[in-house]
Amino acid sequence: MELWYTEKQTPNVGITCKTKCTLVVEKTKYQELAIIDTEQFGRMLVLDGMVQTTIKDEFVYHEMITHIPLFTHPNPKTVVIIGGGDGGAVRETLKHPSVEKVYLVEIDERVVENSKRYLPEVSCGLSDPRCEVLFQDGIEFIARHENAFDVVLVDSTEPIGPAAGLFAKDFYASIYRALKEDGLFVAQTESPFFNADLICNTYTSIKQVFPIVRLYLASIPTYPSGLWSFTLGSKRYDPLEVDENQILPIDTKYYSPEIHKSVFKLPRFVKELLESNG
Repeated sequence: MELWYTEKQTPNVGITCKTKCTLVVEKTKYQELAIIDTEQFGRMLVLDGMVQTTIKDEFVYHEMITHIPLFTHPNPKTVVIIGGGDGGAVRETLKHPSVEKVYLVEIDERVVENSKRYLPEVSCGLSDPRCEVLFQDGIEFIARHENAFDVVLVDSTEPIGPAAGLFAKDFYASIYRALKEDGLFVAQTESPFFNADLICNTYTSIKQVFPIVRLYLASIPTYPSGLWSFTLGSKRYDPLEVDENQILPIDTKYYSPEIHKSVFKLPRFVKELLESNG
């Protein structure tokens, strides 16, 4: 008998994968967690019915949420990752030799524990001595700090449940205060096909807080529509002014010095989406 898993990405669209087996299903304090092994994408982390990462395509998301900001900042030493309990953003961040400390602030301890067990390729950086894992609310963590971090990465789930506050203007203002005078941050901001209003609102909110705001795109097969956005807010450094010749060689599959600036070349409909909101 064939078994298939379907994620309803919108009320009208879904993605379906043939599965080998279900590795774990549990109700944590915050959400329903599942890890399933699929034929096409390998092991897949699912939270509240939504695909978070897969072994086959996780490198795209994790490389793009980390290397764009970390190569935009000339000397990132202290990095905070909000969410990201699978550990993929930590793994990529630690490829930067300047990084001395990474704080992974994840509200759900079970995400980390299950990722360590079932997604070791992704979570391997969590055992690095430069990484400190904190099981607490990311909004509260950021609010307790001022002028403390070089880079903040908001590696959140969709803007529902415990992650809803991570898409609010007040949170971006709190990040601004927590960053050093030349700090910057990046947040994942969903699909321009399915989440246009969220992208507009987020872009506008960040623009009201940070002097430099840039949206960029990446192709991630298992995310809704396959086209995903990230929004960068910076106090000083512009990713479009990075000297590509100065980017250090690191082991990546998607990110490269050549695409660092190209991902900011937006399709017309995305550009018009941002312009329509002022």
